[in-house]
Amino acid sequence: MAQYTSKELMEMEHHYGAHNYHPLEVVISKAEGIWVEDPEGKRYMDMLSAYSAVNQGHRHPRIIQALKDQADVLTLTSRAFFNDRWPLFAKKLAEVTGKEMILPMNTGAEAVETAIKTMRKWGYLVKGVEQDKAEIIVFEENFHGRTVTIVSFSVDPDAKDNYGPYTPGFVVVPYDDLDAVEKAVNKNTVGILVEPIQGEAGVRVPTGGFLNGLEAIAREHNLLLAMDEVQTGFCRTGKTFAFQHEGINPDIIIMGKALGGGVLPVSAIAADKEVLGVFKPGTHGSTFGGNPLACSVAMAAIDVLVDEKLADRAAELGAYFMEGLRAIKSPKIKEVRGKGLLIGVVLNESAGKARIYTTALKDRGLLCKETHSWIIRFAPPLVITREEVDAALKIIAEVLA
Repeated sequence: MAQYTSKELMEMEHHYGAHNYHPLEVVISKAEGIWVEDPEGKRYMDMLSAYSAVNQGHRHPRIIQALKDQADVLTLTSRAFFNDRWPLFAKKLAEVTGKEMILPMNTGAEAVETAIKTMRKWGYLVKGVEQDKAEIIVFEENFHGRTVTIVSFSVDPDAKDNYGPYTPGFVVVPYDDLDAVEKAVNKNTVGILVEPIQGEAGVRVPTGGFLNGLEAIAREHNLLLAMDEVQTGFCRTGKTFAFQHEGINPDIIIMGKALGGGVLPVSAIAADKEVLGVFKPGTHGSTFGGNPLACSVAMAAIDVLVDEKLADRAAELGAYFMEGLRAIKSPKIKEVRGKGLLIGVVLNESAGKARIYTTALKDRGLLCKETHSWIIRFAPPLVITREEVDAALKIIAEVLA
């Protein structure tokens, strides 16, 4: 394969690729654990984890071995037939989530779409809402994906503008405001769709009790509570799922990203039979959902998280990382917030835009990404060590102090 320089590759992408991203000016050509490397051989510490899809670290040996072993025997059947991997994956994920049934898809957005379809179908067939009147309560500053239906209830102009006409049936209320949720409920409400921590909004952690309150409202009004754990799930926040910090039991758990172990897109929703039983053959599906290759990878991805106790690691090192960030004395820093190893550093507007600092961090060997204009997100693979956190904190202090 021809060896191109970073500059040549960036120019090639700019020429041939649609400009729907604004990446930092670094090319990654190799990765292992928390470390990545560019074509020139410069190493960087990954502090983004592909938006929390690489919780287990890049190219974890057990996950790569599962991929290779399965690729040698069977990769795809479609769901027209049974295969020997999907039932095992469904059982494992049902046990992890504590739910009775699993519906597999590929991407996080597909899993969210599946949850929306589930809530609506349940609303008509089980709750008895009048046909085509179902409403789902969602939250300002949400990020659930990029489909037309999902961006229909986004408040981010970049995600939403010029994609209309928009899908109706969503009521947008302020995040972390239980009174607003209560007021939005009516006879057509079928569910509540929420992120337990809003990642793309800049790691917004709600007030303690918010998720408990949502569960209480859902139970009182016979609604389905759907928890979008695509970014927060699989140990990122110090628990297997972020909703577990409040000890609640949502009706639908939406999963993606780290479920694929940083190797393949794998997503799913989990719910009990009363909810997922609304689907009958032919009413929803996916050619690649539940494919044997993805199922083998996902099972290995789950095993790594459990066997290596990565939830405990995220809790311990996340607290240590945030303590170190809060110890940086800088007029540029307004607030440090997060849970586990999902951390946002909010800058004062007087500091200038976050892109200035993510670029400076990149130049010093630390890769992270700004979210909105004033927030830097740190979300390293959960296999990071305390010594590597110390090294990162030293660089961050140099850039922000």
